[in-house]
Amino acid sequence: MHKILIEDIELEPDKTLHYDFDDYMKEFDCNIKASLDFKSLGDFIQVKGYAKGVLKLTCDRCLNEFDYNLDIKINETFAKHALQSEYSQEFELQREQFIIDLNGEKEIDVYDLLYKYVILSIYFLKKHVIQEVYMSDFSDYLQKCMQNQNLTLKEAAELTG
Repeated sequence: MHKILIEDIELEPDKTLHYDFDDYMKEFDCNIKASLDFKSLGDFIQVKGYAKGVLKLTCDRCLNEFDYNLDIKINETFAKHALQSEYSQEFELQREQFIIDLNGEKEIDVYDLLYKYVILSIYFLKKHVIQEVYMSDFSDYLQKCMQNQNLTLKEAAELTG
């Protein structure tokens, strides 16, 4: 279980707890490494750090499997107590105002936090990054697409463009 007790954060001398995560996440079939700092800010807990890993994804263009290098920054704020009564009127949230309400929970689930960040970092349309393929290699790339999908050159070019 990868959970951080809020009490443990509060007991640290500078109210900052460092946590290293290095575990296999079955949902992504890969190992994720993360380095996180949990800091108590009175009624809030701020989490900053990063996560890295290599996911195996399937390209939506050619249906070939490829490695997706995951490198995400984590910056999250949790409210220790319910915010509903404080902010009962509607107002527009700005970019850095998203706060996860713990509703009195005594712990933060690190696994769940990382799961959400990984899911949100994967593009909806998964495809090889064509810009990284040099033009001399581009015809080889198209040939592979054509062979794997039994496509004509025109069909393969339309899939990649």
